[in-house]
Amino acid sequence: MFTSLKYREYRLFWIGAAFSNIGIWALLAGHLWLMHSMTGSGFMLGLLTLSSSGPMLLLSMWGGVLADRINRLKLVTYSRATFAVLALITAVIIHYDLIQPWHLIFLSTTYGILVAFDIPSRQAIVPNLVPAKHLLNAIVMYSFLMGGANVIGPSISGPIIGIFGIEGLFFLVGASYIGTVFMLLRMKPIKQVYIKGNIRPIEDLLNGLRYIFENKPILILILTGITTGIFGSSFGTLLPIIAKGNVQYFLNLQLSSGIGGLLGMVMLAYFGNVKNSIPTQISTGIGFGLCLAVFSQISWFPGSIAAIGLIGGLSVVFGTINNTLVQSLVSDKFRGRVMSIHQLSWGSSAIGGLMMGTMTEGIGATTTLLICGITTATLVGILTVSSAQKLSDETKRSIDDVINQ
Repeated sequence: MFTSLKYREYRLFWIGAAFSNIGIWALLAGHLWLMHSMTGSGFMLGLLTLSSSGPMLLLSMWGGVLADRINRLKLVTYSRATFAVLALITAVIIHYDLIQPWHLIFLSTTYGILVAFDIPSRQAIVPNLVPAKHLLNAIVMYSFLMGGANVIGPSISGPIIGIFGIEGLFFLVGASYIGTVFMLLRMKPIKQVYIKGNIRPIEDLLNGLRYIFENKPILILILTGITTGIFGSSFGTLLPIIAKGNVQYFLNLQLSSGIGGLLGMVMLAYFGNVKNSIPTQISTGIGFGLCLAVFSQISWFPGSIAAIGLIGGLSVVFGTINNTLVQSLVSDKFRGRVMSIHQLSWGSSAIGGLMMGTMTEGIGATTTLLICGITTATLVGILTVSSAQKLSDETKRSIDDVINQ
């Protein structure tokens, strides 16, 4: 399970990511809860999600172009340092009771812009830190951090808010990103294939898009991820409303989702097989949508906790398998650009968050989740099942070439 951690540079990168993932959880949860506390509006929650994820839709492809042109490790280090500064500024304005809804929108937009340039480089670094045969393990272990952060975050956030106030949560975010920067600075330079020649950035981008459309398995995987991002992955936007203003209930929902994701990662780390991942992606994608629909109709607290734990596990496994397959198929020359476009699956949650928030104003949170869950299961099924054989054959052949190197 821990094979990839024996490589020093990956280990430092992984430890740094552990710090930042705790920060990511606290940042997202803190912003959502603050906005809900100040406005009580589902639309404002959706707008907040749009402001944080929207820049991914507009800028992530350019982040991928940049990732193939400059030193990826330096870019990630600088962006993490900026995250730390912004988190500390947020904590200060909360402490002095200056925080307003527009502050959260502005800060979330700034974070989103940074993430649009940060994530393509961060995703593209991982395959350069371990041998190709350990790529699935490296990606699983990296994804494992998010599940772990979702468990640790809710466990410590309640006491931190109770003792230091919600500004204490943002001081924690700033400290966690400082820890990330420290670990990244300890890493040695990473081998990377750069774009050669005097090619204009727009040509780089068009070449990346052409590469994706010429490689049908990659295209299908990206479209599946975007579909899930719009209709499924943004369900967290509505959790403050589902919790009915009870912060402990909200944290318990987050905690259960994190535990489910963590268990899903453990199962995938032990039993996952890259070459046989297509059936896993199909079953977890459809299961994720169906469980989201079921969760929307449960009013019994223990049942809700159990259902969202299952949702967390299925969504994390689905996302990890989808990411791993794309990483396994793409050439390193195009890795930054392809992964930036693949990250539209995350950026598309901006559309989903605003859509869910707006729908909630009219039909309520439970009906919104029911519709989105059924839509997720249906569309993922159509995209993956109808092309499963072709996708499986081409994916296995490409992965065999990589693993046998």
